[in-house]
Amino acid sequence: MKRGKARMLRAKIEQASGSLPDEDALEAVELFPAWQPETDYSNGQRVRHEGLLYRLIPETHHSQADWPPNLTPAIWARVDNPAEEWPEWRQPLGAHDAYPAGAKVSHNGKHWINTYGDGNIWEPGEFGWTEAQ
Repeated sequence: MKRGKARMLRAKIEQASGSLPDEDALEAVELFPAWQPETDYSNGQRVRHEGLLYRLIPETHHSQADWPPNLTPAIWARVDNPAEEWPEWRQPLGAHDAYPAGAKVSHNGKHWINTYGDGNIWEPGEFGWTEAQ
């Protein structure tokens, strides 16, 4: 296959992968374009970085080399499998990624349920979480 044809097919694959639900996308992270610095991205666009899938939060973003997805959770949200019942807890940075009422997480080898209500930003075991029995 010629290089030009391969590039065209890769662009089509990346375009088609954008419509996959998160559950399916997580099974095929390699289909998504690798995050690149000095690139324009739009709201909801998913990219792969260090083997993980991320979704852009703001309307638009021009990436910078020193702001990769794994270091900028206010810009890039890691895509987790919605079918996973007890995902690992991550510290929310604000309202955009705070935990909703009833959220379930794993933290320090235990399972926790958010009993605070919507907008929980506290660490399980500190406040607003009940250990699941």
